[in-house]
Amino acid sequence: MRRKTDHARQRQLRRDQTEAERVLWQHLRDRRLLGWKFRRQHRIGPYFADFVCVEGCLIVELDGSQHLTQQRHDDARMRFLETQGFRVLRFWNDDVLRDTEAVLATIAIALAPHPPSAPSPRRRGEGKSEAVIAPFSLRSGEKERAKP
Repeated sequence: MRRKTDHARQRQLRRDQTEAERVLWQHLRDRRLLGWKFRRQHRIGPYFADFVCVEGCLIVELDGSQHLTQQRHDDARMRFLETQGFRVLRFWNDDVLRDTEAVLATIAIALAPHPPSAPSPRRRGEGKSEAVIAPFSLRSGEKERAKP
C-alpha cells in the first residue's frame, strides 16, 4: 500500500532530478521510445527506481559518483529488484549526457524480446490521439554502455 510519505518522496525525487535524469526522461516519457511506457521514481518494495518499464520488466538506473562508495547497497538493491522479476540496466550519468543515443539503443535492445502493448484508447477530445515515438539510431560498432 502506498503511504503519504511515499508519494511525497516520489515528488521530491522527480523535482530534484539530475541533469542526466532530465535528459533521459525527455526521451522515455509519453511512450517516446518505440511505444514503451516508462515511469520515473517509481517505488518497488523499499526502493525507488529511477525509470521503470513495467510492461517490459525493465528498470533503468542512472549512477553518479556517489555510487562508487555504495557498491554493497547497490548490489543488494539490484538483487531485490531482480527477485521482483525486473532486469536492471545501470548507466553512468556521464554516459547519458555524452552519448544519449547509445543509452537509448541499449534500452531498446533490452526491451526487444517483449513487444509493447498498445496505449489505452482515449475518449474523444482527451489529449493526443497517437503515441509519439522518437527515432534514434544505433551506430555500427557501438558498444553497450550499461554496467555488468
